[in-house]
Amino acid sequence: MRKAVYGVLTAALIIGGSSSASAWDRWSPGSAAAVGALSGLAVGTMIGATARPAYPPPVYVERDEACFVEHRRVWVPGWGWEFRRRTVCE
Repeated sequence: MRKAVYGVLTAALIIGGSSSASAWDRWSPGSAAAVGALSGLAVGTMIGATARPAYPPPVYVERDEACFVEHRRVWVPGWGWEFRRRTVCE
């Protein structure tokens, strides 16, 4: 449903943005450029919203040793509290 709505809006913006902006239409060159830029931005946003990035599938690696990440809060003189991580393997 969403893709159909985006498709209709994109088509409407392309058709509306491709119309000529002559002096008889009472469009100044600056306003014609602004309308063209805004319609291009809107079309690009709609295309970007519908495109789904193709992520690779997750890779699970089996390790021989049991490791985990330990989070600690450490006082740093002159700075304050800081969180640090360290990997602990058994």
